Amino acid sequence: MDKKQLWKNLGIEPKERFISLSEHASSVIVDPHMPIERYYRSGVEMVRYADMHMEDENYESAYTLYMKFITLFVDKITKHPKYESVPVQMKETNRRTLRIAFTKAEQLKKQLLHQYEADLDKYVEDLKEKERIEKEQLRQEELRRQKEEEERRNKMAALVAVKAAKAALSANVLPEETKSKSFPVVPPVKPVISPSNDNDKMYNFKDMKTPIVDRSTKPSLLLSDGSSLRDVILSNKLMRNFLTLAFSNTMNNKETCGILAGKLERHKLLVTHLLIPEQTGTPDSCTTHNEEDIFDYQDQHNLITLGWIHTHPTQTAFLSSVDLHTHCAYQLLMAEAIAIVCAPKYDETGFFVLTPDYGLDFIANCRESGFHPHPTEPPLYTNAKHCKLDAMAPIEVVDLRRK
Repeated sequence: MDKKQLWKNLGIEPKERFISLSEHASSVIVDPHMPIERYYRSGVEMVRYADMHMEDENYESAYTLYMKFITLFVDKITKHPKYESVPVQMKETNRRTLRIAFTKAEQLKKQLLHQYEADLDKYVEDLKEKERIEKEQLRQEELRRQKEEEERRNKMAALVAVKAAKAALSANVLPEETKSKSFPVVPPVKPVISPSNDNDKMYNFKDMKTPIVDRSTKPSLLLSDGSSLRDVILSNKLMRNFLTLAFSNTMNNKETCGILAGKLERHKLLVTHLLIPEQTGTPDSCTTHNEEDIFDYQDQHNLITLGWIHTHPTQTAFLSSVDLHTHCAYQLLMAEAIAIVCAPKYDETGFFVLTPDYGLDFIANCRESGFHPHPTEPPLYTNAKHCKLDAMAPIEVVDLRRK
């Protein structure tokens, strides 16, 4: 296992595991090219998301987010070239949130150490059970081998007896010394491994079967890797409602965009709201305005940002170079964040994410602006396989545009 991910190893000492998690949570880098206001806004959502993880009893993820928030605003943000321009009120609000985050992180530390102790105990128990099953399989295999060996020896003895009898019959007489002797009986092979019952008990080997091991019952903790993205659940009606709302812009060859907002519930991310901000559109771009309206609404309804959606009035569903940079900001904050592209002219809808092993880092480090070429290999984005449509999921459309 990667040394940077030791906290995922259930078989190490709790303190060592916790230190690894803390180091991971503290690995925050501030990009001097990113507007500092975006960091402060992201901090608000980080704490809100951490609170949701707390309610969902996902303490490891909650601690990670609190620590990222603490690291960002205690150690890193002061190095941003625009730090001195941050309004005093924004800094003071951030300091109050920091005090709360410190308290919650300290509480979570105790809970996680206790959880890691229990994880280690269960891990050791699972290993012992796995070893017991493997030993039993070896024992049964040895018994089967011994049975086959005994049957083979008995068959050989029987063949010897039959050959001798045939030879005697063909001679029509048995030698005197043969008449006075009986053929040797091959003794059964003593088992090397004694059966688990008493040694003098009789065994019916024909009824004995090698146990079948159900692989699905292997110790659950041994199968856990914790590396998959949480599902993002959204209503089938979301895209239809969005296209209806965007119809006028589409007819005028203007893009329309919206924000996907929602909450964490039972380890799944639910898109519950589609927020339409004040905006201006062109045939190939969309710029939002008065973003504080979005922030205020999300704050009032305790929502986190799960991605965004926009139209391509005359083109197919894909992510342009500008779209890639727009989505990068969402995905850097939340790995599961999705970009939905609706192309009504071609009746296409795409659900995309930047490739986590290449595209995300590439775009984050790209300093070009506007429309510009990117390499196509390796792919910079891919289909969002963790995005699931649910016909029963509710969706609320909130139009924040000022008429």
